[in-house]
Amino acid sequence: MEIAEALRLVQGKIVNSALRAGRNPAEIKIIAVTKTVSIEHIQEAIDAGLRIFGENRVQEAQKKVTSCKLQVASKDKDSLLVTRYSLPKIEWHLIGNLQRNKAKYAVQLFDLIHTIDSIGIAEEVNKQAEKIGKTQRVLVQVKLSKEETKHGVSEEDLMPLLEMISNLRNLKLEGLMTMPPFFDDPEKARLYFRRLRELRDNINKLRVTSYELRDLSMGMSNDFEVAIEEGATMVRVGTAIFGVRR
Repeated sequence: MEIAEALRLVQGKIVNSALRAGRNPAEIKIIAVTKTVSIEHIQEAIDAGLRIFGENRVQEAQKKVTSCKLQVASKDKDSLLVTRYSLPKIEWHLIGNLQRNKAKYAVQLFDLIHTIDSIGIAEEVNKQAEKIGKTQRVLVQVKLSKEETKHGVSEEDLMPLLEMISNLRNLKLEGLMTMPPFFDDPEKARLYFRRLRELRDNINKLRVTSYELRDLSMGMSNDFEVAIEEGATMVRVGTAIFGVRR
């Protein structure tokens, strides 16, 4: 299936899921997951209308984010630009685990980091952002399952981490992220998505931080419809757009 056609199917499912939940589909952003995806296929996705891309690894992202090949075609036919391309208007998000020794590069590359999960990582990202005069947008990853392979801060440690982050001048806290276990039946992930929304709403109600947490990054190719019904504002979709990874 062509990327443009696959994207239309995903967008249709997003609209239907949002309407079922009484939500505005425009509230939901697609983060196109580009792990192992070639620059050529990312360009196809850009041409199809995608503007936000998510990478799992800093090193792999470096080649893509800095590629001069990835550009957004200008819609102005009468443009006096030398080329038919305008400057890229693309966002890159880090959706994979971040190690402290990669924080410097993550701050340089990514518009939004979804995976802050400890005080140490938060402080290092803040330090690196301060060095380059940047306010780094971040989400806090919450671990809601008992899977050892999953990263994230526990519910018990979430509030202290959020309070600390709100005092770091070069971080802007925008919401929460989670990765539930993989289920063949996406309905089984619903409780995890619902819990993240409840946590977000409770944090906002108690005014734990100086920020209002708006975003919930949750849901992937197999379960994003359920995630949207439970309040996701960002869905991380790779396979449903680009096909099975090779």
